[in-house]
Amino acid sequence: MKALERASTFAGNTFAYWVILFAALALLFPGGFTWIGSYISLLLGIIMFGMGMTLSASDFKEVISAPKKVLVGVLAQFTIMPFTAFGLAYLLGLPPEIAVGVILVGSCPGGTSSNVMTFLARGNTALSVTITSCTTLLAPLVTPALTLMLASQWLPVSAGAMFKSVVTIVLLPIILGLIAKSLFSKQVEKGAKALPLVSVIGIVAIVAAVVSGSKEKILESGLLILAVVILHNALGYLLGFFAAKLLKMNYADQKAVSIEVGMQNSGLATALAMAHFSPLAAVPGAIFSVWHNVSGSLLANYWGKKAKKMEEEQNTTSP
Repeated sequence: MKALERASTFAGNTFAYWVILFAALALLFPGGFTWIGSYISLLLGIIMFGMGMTLSASDFKEVISAPKKVLVGVLAQFTIMPFTAFGLAYLLGLPPEIAVGVILVGSCPGGTSSNVMTFLARGNTALSVTITSCTTLLAPLVTPALTLMLASQWLPVSAGAMFKSVVTIVLLPIILGLIAKSLFSKQVEKGAKALPLVSVIGIVAIVAAVVSGSKEKILESGLLILAVVILHNALGYLLGFFAAKLLKMNYADQKAVSIEVGMQNSGLATALAMAHFSPLAAVPGAIFSVWHNVSGSLLANYWGKKAKKMEEEQNTTSP
């Protein structure tokens, strides 16, 4: 069990490297990964089941103790990213399938890795966890509605079918995870230490499947999609940070909201794109999965070092 725990910690700390490595391998040897494409929804369901097993009442304590902060984070998540995605798709004249893929990424809830990045950045981790949990539970209604509103001018969107998919992929696994935790609390507590490893394997497999299945399209449009993903992600961090600052939230809260807004559940976007649109529409989600873990690690490292330096300066100046 100790070995599994160490492997899980190592996988979580090196998440971005594994995503990049297997994305590259999927481009070089696509035949070895295309078979995973049929299991994308199942893999995401397993990840969401793990999330359900880790949820507790304390994850929502910020809703009661600081409802304004949570509301700001949730509203920022479901306004900044989707409307920024729409603006980028419109202004850059993106092809329909890529435009829909970018909007899908923007319309999804926050990614669970944002909680880890917020912790490393010395932000308000409790706030980050609460916002992630709230946006994830709201996703079955909000994600299809936003996609219908913003993406239907490019491709037909069935909000009802997407609602069923999000319920199946996200909500039901989370509920089953909560039930498993309540029935087998001791076993779940022991197994929870392996969940980061399961999440890393799941996301890496999803990215590899999409990259391998869309190799030709990535080589053709990859630079354009990468540029849009980097811009979308950066604007999410920036606008999330300034939205929190404008509303006079403290620095730790600003970092939490910034990271929460900038990092998306791109695995869900990828699964929805594969199920309801096309493999090309799934590429922005796959590339976002790679990039936001890289950028999130860099940003968290910068903020973490800055916080440590400030603490050291305060310690040296205090009597």
